[in-house]
Amino acid sequence: MQENIVIRNFKEEDLNIIMEIWLSSNLEAHSFIDEKYWKENFQYVKKILPKANIKVAMLDNKIVGFIGIVNSYIAGIFISKKFRNLGIGKLLLQEAKENYKRLSLDVYRKNERAYKFYLDNGFIVKEEKIDKVNNEIEYFMVYEKNHRRH
Repeated sequence: MQENIVIRNFKEEDLNIIMEIWLSSNLEAHSFIDEKYWKENFQYVKKILPKANIKVAMLDNKIVGFIGIVNSYIAGIFISKKFRNLGIGKLLLQEAKENYKRLSLDVYRKNERAYKFYLDNGFIVKEEKIDKVNNEIEYFMVYEKNHRRH
């Protein structure tokens, strides 16, 4: 499956599709957060997202996921539900690792799939903190190209 995935730069006409993926992915991955939070932030994210460095994953000329990065901070990796567990997120992350020496992100502790994904891909927890908006514990995680886990 991975060999059929094409990663390309974001185009303006991708915005509505990636926003659909953004919203549905957040609602599914963060059931512990009131869905109103994601819906209320939808227009704000839609406005600022194009300012990020976005790579889009394509399968059969269809957008199936994307990664958004701002100043080496991964704002998120989002994959359409029916295309998860096919290695697409890992491909997007590999693309980011090739372009950045250091990457960081925040992930909710309760989002166990994402947390484990980042651990499995060389990120380490640097800090545990409380997200003041949603009152949830989140981890600040970092990947450094030359860092080796013991």
